[in-house]
Amino acid sequence: MDIYEVVSKLKASHQDLVIVTVTEKEGMSPSDVGKKMVVSQDGRSFGTVGGGSIEHYAINKAKELLKERKSITEKYVLFDKDVKLDDGEIKLNMACGGKATLFYEFVGPKQYIYIFGAGHCGAALARILRPLDFYVILIDYRKEIIDQLDDSANEKVCEDFVGYIEKNKNLDNRYVVVSTPSHIHDFDVLNKILELKLNPAYFGMLCSKKKIKDYISSVYEKYGKNINLNNFYAPIGLKTGGDSPEEVAISIASEILSIYYDKDLKNAHMRDDIKEEEKYYK
Repeated sequence: MDIYEVVSKLKASHQDLVIVTVTEKEGMSPSDVGKKMVVSQDGRSFGTVGGGSIEHYAINKAKELLKERKSITEKYVLFDKDVKLDDGEIKLNMACGGKATLFYEFVGPKQYIYIFGAGHCGAALARILRPLDFYVILIDYRKEIIDQLDDSANEKVCEDFVGYIEKNKNLDNRYVVVSTPSHIHDFDVLNKILELKLNPAYFGMLCSKKKIKDYISSVYEKYGKNINLNNFYAPIGLKTGGDSPEEVAISIASEILSIYYDKDLKNAHMRDDIKEEEKYYK
């Protein structure tokens, strides 16, 4: 299959990928300029950048970059003896003695964001996030709510919340916002994530301090206190103020951006107002 067909099919199935391209060659090297390889998020590789140690290394590097969601360039010295390296060069054990430069291009959105609950706040959040290069999936079991939504989300799914998670199970290292029409549904979504031992990079719930206290008590009773809730943000959002759907959405979107860009906003998160003795995160 042509490498560009592979890219097209992977993108159509919403899979992240890394395109690895040989951009420079010096001396003897199996990596000719222009050779390409694609590594998908499920670990498969297509095409070649020359085989041997450099290809093995490139596949593993691409897998790292899929987790980090970024693009880089690296230069390799292909030599099986000790050799002096210039700044930034990486030595790989190959006998050819040349050099090769690879460009790793991450292809995918900033992040996939699953919003459970397509009511006023959920829909407003989707409208804010989609233009920021996030891939937004809105899930709600209420057909009338889903049907009235515009194209604010990349995907609109009319399905039971828990059923969707059980069917997809693809929330690891992704972002989850829980804003369903009922605290029962909220708890069902969060409990299913914990039950299946999924590991979102960020998940939060739209709630009051009283609601989160009740929920955490039930979680500790069901799963024990050793459960890891460091990536859980509830009440969700930054302390920006306002209670309209749009203002709440801006608060949540701001928190999502702070997590994505790894900004240390001490005491700016809503969850930071939880009393020290009641905190569920470290």
